[in-house]
Amino acid sequence: MTRYAIAGLSNRGVASFVRPILGSLGGADTALGYGENAEDYSEHADVVAVVDPDEARVTAFNESLLPPGHAPLAWYAPDDFDRMVDEARPDVVVVASPDHTHAAYVLAALRRDVDVIVEKPMVTTAADAAAVLAAEQASKATVRVTHNLRYTLRHRTIKRLILDGAIGRPTHVSLDYHVDIRHGASFFLRWNRRRELSGGLSVHKSTHHLDLVSWWLDDVPERVFAIGGRHYYGPDSPHRPRDENGAPLTGAALRDNDPYFQAQLGSNTFPDGAAADRVGLFGLSYGHQYPAGQDMYLYDDEIDVEDTYSALVAYRGGIALSYTIDFSSPWEGYRVTINGTHGQIETLHSRLPGGGALPGSDDITYRPLFGEARTIEVATVAGGHEGADPLLRHDLFVGPGRESLDLGLLADSADGARAVATGEAIWRSIATRELVDVEDLLTPPE
Repeated sequence: MTRYAIAGLSNRGVASFVRPILGSLGGADTALGYGENAEDYSEHADVVAVVDPDEARVTAFNESLLPPGHAPLAWYAPDDFDRMVDEARPDVVVVASPDHTHAAYVLAALRRDVDVIVEKPMVTTAADAAAVLAAEQASKATVRVTHNLRYTLRHRTIKRLILDGAIGRPTHVSLDYHVDIRHGASFFLRWNRRRELSGGLSVHKSTHHLDLVSWWLDDVPERVFAIGGRHYYGPDSPHRPRDENGAPLTGAALRDNDPYFQAQLGSNTFPDGAAADRVGLFGLSYGHQYPAGQDMYLYDDEIDVEDTYSALVAYRGGIALSYTIDFSSPWEGYRVTINGTHGQIETLHSRLPGGGALPGSDDITYRPLFGEARTIEVATVAGGHEGADPLLRHDLFVGPGRESLDLGLLADSADGARAVATGEAIWRSIATRELVDVEDLLTPPE
């Protein structure tokens, strides 16, 4: 049985890793709809320790969410990582903490020759990515990055079409991604809105998409030119409510007149002011990270990341990617077109904030250069991220199956590093208005 330590008892840490490993969280499973078909890897794995700065959150988990008969999870502060390794003896450390802490945990585990599973993005800067690559070379341990978008049925189907030569040699990809007014706003109500904590949204969010395209193409990004900025959020937002004299509104008056807040009443997207600690999944408090009295809002001065990106990415093999993303859209999802010497693959995947999808969404259209187009239907799959998460967890906790090996579904540290460096290249190109070399960012200064 493999022993896991969890670095970061976050919502993702609990829902995506602790709960499936333990097999149950008691009554909380039923309340959150996991049901009888919930994943259970307790025959293959166990959680032996948690590293997290919030001791109260770990205590609350132990008191209310452990499966019957399971010993309390041992808690360690981040500075006690080495002591945790000595005492708990984990085989693998799962890193699911805020992005800016990933590098420290990954490097600490590699120094102790302990394997790592790290949430994407692997780290927040290209310099940290280079440090991880060097540390892995010097370690007996390995790093896996949970780039789960590879695992959705739609994306696996596209990968197989490319591998089968349906469009010949890929030449150009157009990916137009949208994050809706609910999801997009949520990033600016959390730590993600500060570059030093997230790397910016071209790292925190776009690395998912950049990795996906690189995996589809089996190619390496080399150069980036990008344009972008902050158009929806921050102190200069055109949506910021003001009084008749132009002064920004605050408190209840701000919320009463804020179009983002009013559009999402009842969605739990917005924290309830600063009156109380935030509460996450399973009723666990985020009091350490978001203490009462700390009100974060969409128009705060500290917001320093962009909310709109447009980038041109050149790949080693001569392929080009045109990539756009915005974080305040009427709908969520993407349009992607992959062109090749012998045809084209296109798909639209979308959802509206109130449910439903845009017309023509979800199927894949394959258009050979000479011949009739055909539609490839994509079945709806249950499970997180369209069924991707359960497949990824099976590969991680049990072992990769034949399809995973054939398609190269599991992402390693090199994949994670290139995605981070490309995301950083996007925001650096915006800042400098210059072409940025991805490999240069991953090359430590001499």
